[in-house]
Amino acid sequence: MKLWVMNIVPIDSPDTLPIIYERGLFGMYHDWCESFSTYPRSYDLLHADHLFSRIKKRCKILPLMAEVDRMLRPEGKLIVRDNIEVINEVESIAKSLNWEIRMSFSKQNEGVLCVMKTSWRPKELDARR
Repeated sequence: MKLWVMNIVPIDSPDTLPIIYERGLFGMYHDWCESFSTYPRSYDLLHADHLFSRIKKRCKILPLMAEVDRMLRPEGKLIVRDNIEVINEVESIAKSLNWEIRMSFSKQNEGVLCVMKTSWRPKELDARR
């Protein structure tokens, strides 16, 4: 299966790019409070390990979820591992985008959420009205 893997390290996280490069993978730094240039690609999978709780200290989660929506292909998946408060907020936003909740798990104060972007469209209005 051909995959394109891009590892994005938040600018305020520990520097793990050398480990990524040693494994022969691609990676770069990025400030997730800014938009991310994905041209000409969209992605099938995004994985965020405590990204949302880190971002929440500097900017809002809703614009980041809009960016995730832009980056993911229809039927693409977002996996989030974070604290329960953030998981609940991301799940609520995903539901408002009509994304499918594939899995949600929590233990103590940490959780994992897997959601799938759907190709939802509003229902057609009767054009004769």
